[in-house]
Order: sequence, then structure tokens, then C-alpha cells
Amino acid sequence: MGPGDHAGVRSADGRLEALLSGGGGARRMASAAALELRLLAPLAAPAVVVYMLIIVMSSATQIFCGQLGNVQLAAASLGNNGIQVFAYGLMLGMGSAVETLCGQAYGAEKYEMLGVYLQRSTVLLMATGVPLAAMYAFSEPILLLLGQSPEIAGAAAEFAYGLIPQIFAYAANFPIQKFLQAQSIVAPSAYILTASMALHVAMSWVAVYRLGLGLLGASLTLSLTWWVLVAGQFAYIVLSPRCRETWTGFTWAAFADLAGFAKLSAASAVMLALEVWYFQVLILLAGMLPDPQIALDSLTVW
Repeated sequence: MGPGDHAGVRSADGRLEALLSGGGGARRMASAAALELRLLAPLAAPAVVVYMLIIVMSSATQIFCGQLGNVQLAAASLGNNGIQVFAYGLMLGMGSAVETLCGQAYGAEKYEMLGVYLQRSTVLLMATGVPLAAMYAFSEPILLLLGQSPEIAGAAAEFAYGLIPQIFAYAANFPIQKFLQAQSIVAPSAYILTASMALHVAMSWVAVYRLGLGLLGASLTLSLTWWVLVAGQFAYIVLSPRCRETWTGFTWAAFADLAGFAKLSAASAVMLALEVWYFQVLILLAGMLPDPQIALDSLTVW
């Protein structure tokens, strides 16, 4: 973010503070509310688009899997919402520590530290992805141990194998998103994700219908799309003049104080991951019902 951007933000903040500190009055409060809305709308609207498209992207994968049969749809539901959600919640929660630290550094005008925090979080999340990948690799016996149907557990495990690369895409994506959001840069992520979504639908059609790769092809395509999203956002960071002050290249400082960073990330993960994991419990319980195919298929539609 260049000097002009910083000046614009400070000017808008100054106008808002002047309105709020000038006493009461309906006209003054209405003006302050209108100004606040103008400041927030360019940030909130792209953020809403990003989170909606993330949900739609996973739903599109399940729709393609549903064309393969009821068992495959149930397996995709269990794999996507019962297994993948665990990694998603953990990575999102841990990656949110970047938002706190980058926000503090940005406010203190220590712009170079934003890039350090981005890299440090990515290193930590990549390391966290290793045991998660092992969990995915052994997902079939884990699901059987949790009381899931053998047929659906086997198919869900096949789907989960293709999601292993997605774990490490999460590890890169969430720190990148928080790094950009701390600088009030949200629209580029929405544009990149929109293009990735269109590419995802096309690749899923080829993988499922033309190549006949089944569940594994559908989940691998989802993983590939996430890596396309990561590559697009990182290219923006490297090439955009808006990130010239905050991204100064790779540094060994990313490996410093990983233990302290891990503690902060773990605390952040506990708060946010629990909000995501409750739905995972619902999916696992549905898989234990007398007719798990119908139950899991119904939750997919819901």
C-alpha cells in the first residue's frame, strides 16, 4: 500500500472522528453512519463474495460427485464436511493469528513485519499440515472406528486422499488472506476466487465426465483449484505496488520465535475452529443413522 493509500485512510478516519466527537444530533449521527457505510462497503462486499464462493466451490464438487451415485454423494458429504472441515477449521483458526499481528504492525507502521508474519504463519501451518495429511491417509479406519458404514467409509477415504494437497493450500491461503485483509485489500481475492471458481467447474466436468476419474478426480480437482487461488493471490502480493512496503521478499526471520507464534495461533484456533467443527459432529452422527446414504445425502442438499 503506497503513501497515497495511507493518506486516504487517515483522511477518512479523521472525518469520521470529527463527526463522532462533535456531539449528538440526528443529522451528525446520520452523516457519520453514511460515512462509515461508505468505508465498510468496499471491504465487506468482496469479503462476503469470497466466503460465499468458498462454500459454492465445495458444493459444486459434491454436485459432480452426486452424478456418480448415492454412495458417492454420501461419501463426498462425509469427506467434505466430516473430514475436510476439521482441517479447514484448524487452519482458518491458526491462520487468523496473522490478522491480529499484521493489524498491529500495520497500525504501528512497521510494514515490513507483515511479510514476516505471513511467512512465519505459513511455515507453522505447513508443519501442522503433516499430521493432518496422515489423518487423511488413515481416514478409512478412523471413520470405521467412529461407527460409519464400511461402504461409505471406504468411498469417503478415496475422496479424502484427493484432498491431501488441499491441506497445504489452506496453509498458504489463510495467512495470505489475512495479510491482505490487514491492509484493507479484499477485492483482489474476490476477483481471483471468481476466476478460480469458473476454472474449477470446467476442470471438475473434465475430471468426472470426460476422464472418468470418479471421487478421487473430483477431490483432486478441488485441491488443484485451491492451489490456483493461492498462486493467484501470491502473484498479486509480489507484483502489486500496494504491497510493495509490506512484502519485501523471503526472509529467514520467518523461522524465528515459532514457539511463541504457535501459542498465539493455537489460542486463535480454539476460538474459531469450534465454530466450524460443530457441523462436523452433525455429519458424523448422520453417518451412524440406520440409512446413512439418505441421511448424508440430505445434509449435502441442506
